[in-house]
Amino acid sequence: MLTIDPTQSLLLVIDMQNRLLPAIHQGEQIVRNLERLIQSARTLGIPIVYTEQYPRGLGATTPALAACDGEVVLEQMTFDAVKTGQLLALAGDRRQWVIGGCESHVCVLQTVLGLKAAGKKVYLVSDATGSRKPHDREAAIARLTHHHTEIVTTEMVIFEWLGSAEHPRFRDLLQPLK
Repeated sequence: MLTIDPTQSLLLVIDMQNRLLPAIHQGEQIVRNLERLIQSARTLGIPIVYTEQYPRGLGATTPALAACDGEVVLEQMTFDAVKTGQLLALAGDRRQWVIGGCESHVCVLQTVLGLKAAGKKVYLVSDATGSRKPHDREAAIARLTHHHTEIVTTEMVIFEWLGSAEHPRFRDLLQPLK
C-alpha cells in the first residue's frame, strides 16, 4: 500500500520538550502541526507514542502536546529511541510509523534510521519536524530521503488517514486545517 493506512499507523512524537522548544527554528509552527496530528490520531483511534530525551534536564513534553491517558511516554538517553528496546514492542502489528519532533538531525534522524534498520515503513512529517538550525533539518531530510524514508506533510497524513470526504470524521478533522 502506498498511502498511509490508519489501521496500520502509529504516531511517534519525538522530544517536543519545554526546554528544547524555544531554540527550535519555527518551533511554534511545528507545535501547531503536531497538535493537528495528535488530535487527528486521537479522533481516529491511532496509537500515539512520545519520547523524551533526558527529561530531568530538558523537561517534559510541552503541555500543548502532552500525552493523555493510555498514551505512552518513553524516557531515553540514547538518541535512537529504538535502542531503548521498548519502542518496537509498542507498535504491536502496526507497520507504518508517522514521525514528527525534534531535533531532526539528532534524535529524529537516528530513530528513523533505527526503525528503517528494523524493517519498518517510516513517514517523516516535514512540517512537524525541526532543529535549531534550518540547515541541520534540511540535511537530515536529505539523508533520510536517501534511505527511502517517505517525506510527507501534516495535511498529507490527515487526508490519507481519512481516505475520503465521506469519512464520518471528515468535517471534525477538516476544521482545524482551515
